[in-house]
Amino acid sequence: MRRVLSNGSFLRFYLLLGVALLVVFVIALAGRSFIEQVRREDYREQLAALPMSLMTTQLADLPVEQRSGLLDRFSEQLELQLTLQPISDADLGYFERSRLEQGKILVAERPWLLQQRLPGDTWLLQARLDDWSEHQWHGSIALLGDWLAAVPENQRDSRIDELRQGSWPLQLSSTLPEGLTAQQQRQLASGSVITQLVSDKLSITLLYQLPGESQWLQAGPITRGDTLPPNLHLPLLVGLMIVLSLIIYLIMRSIEARMARLELAATRIASGRLETRVKVESGDFLGRLGMAFNGMANQVQSLLRGQQEMIRAVSHELRTPVARIRFAVQMVEDMTDQPAIRRQLQGIDADIAELDELVDEILTYARLGGETVNGAELETALVECRAMAERVIDTLSPLHKGLTLTLSAGPEIELLAEPRYLQRALQNLVGNACRHAKSQVVIQLWDEPNLVRIDVEDDGPGIPPEARADIFKPFARLDDSRARSSGGYGLGLSIVQKIMAGHGGSVTIDTSPSLGGARFTLLVPRRDPPV
Repeated sequence: MRRVLSNGSFLRFYLLLGVALLVVFVIALAGRSFIEQVRREDYREQLAALPMSLMTTQLADLPVEQRSGLLDRFSEQLELQLTLQPISDADLGYFERSRLEQGKILVAERPWLLQQRLPGDTWLLQARLDDWSEHQWHGSIALLGDWLAAVPENQRDSRIDELRQGSWPLQLSSTLPEGLTAQQQRQLASGSVITQLVSDKLSITLLYQLPGESQWLQAGPITRGDTLPPNLHLPLLVGLMIVLSLIIYLIMRSIEARMARLELAATRIASGRLETRVKVESGDFLGRLGMAFNGMANQVQSLLRGQQEMIRAVSHELRTPVARIRFAVQMVEDMTDQPAIRRQLQGIDADIAELDELVDEILTYARLGGETVNGAELETALVECRAMAERVIDTLSPLHKGLTLTLSAGPEIELLAEPRYLQRALQNLVGNACRHAKSQVVIQLWDEPNLVRIDVEDDGPGIPPEARADIFKPFARLDDSRARSSGGYGLGLSIVQKIMAGHGGSVTIDTSPSLGGARFTLLVPRRDPPV
């Protein structure tokens, strides 16, 4: 079983999700039980609200020495054990005292113990009974009716409003309620309390006729109170959603973190850091994916290293025969005075120089494509950009006497970079512009907040938009011609791109807005000096 779990990320995810749902289910049951307990306590308090409020209100209206007689009357009529004592003498906790101070009723079940403070007084009324019965209900309504009958009719509604009705909604009616049998009407006329039951709702209504009055007191309907109020079950649902969301987030976070590490490793390898590897933490699906990723990186690194070593070896091996051919050509040239033969020998010597230059370009490209440049930091130094551009112009001007090479005016700009490589990149761009320009090549330097921008523009034919993505590929040319007049080997711009990648920058191409030809742009980010 452990092996199955260790080899299946998604199986483990679903099992964890099942455990999360089980936890949420247990929390839901516990929350439901808690809410039911709160609901039952609230129902008991609402049930006891009317009789307790009626007794405490009447007791509070009497002086202390007259309360014992009324207390005995309540005990006899409601069959309750009633006691009245100072609230300071009661054995109560902090929260119980706080509830009493707020006018709440304390209810303890089996046996029932009801406690409420007299309004505006420091006395506490306690009522004890074994269980609720019809007698307490009828007695409470009869007491209320007698209390209302003792006041003028226009003050009875305000008296009702003073009471806490709880589960006993009260109303006075001047007409006899409908649906009463003749026997129930006789019971009302005789001063009895009758009970009506609505069977479809299981609700109870109590009716009582005020003594000597043509008014009827109705209490109810009193329902069972089985439904959960929204203020209880809504927080439960919200809490369950929050808990479930948090558990799912924690499960997904571990998977997402491992996928993020794979993404980071792929990004680093794509940027040339072929030594990057993924940390394998387990043998599940993602662990096997990490091992396959590391194997792929090893293979790519090995192939690239072998390719670079072969290029370097071939390039170095070419130098020896090229040097021997050049030496032989020079010896033949020294041995003859015929003009035709010397012209042919000079052409061979130019071809040898071109081949030697091509070998240098290949070696440079191989060195820039290696891990020492793309995978490691360059050895940087402070470069004066204007001085570097002037050195490039001084180097290339004698080779292109028919062109005007200029450096636009601007401020002095210093940049932390690898001096030799950065100058090589600029020299390649200027040399490329000189080969295609008609009369003018311009270099411009821009000092921006986070980078240095170097533009090389010419007045040549430019580069078509559809060909701009291919000119940075090794040995790519705009045409298939390999004539000496066109110049170049197709590696110069590739070398520029490699140098910019090593500096964390880029090279772009568009159309020169002032000269109409091509405009190459070097974007070199600024670096903080080493500590």
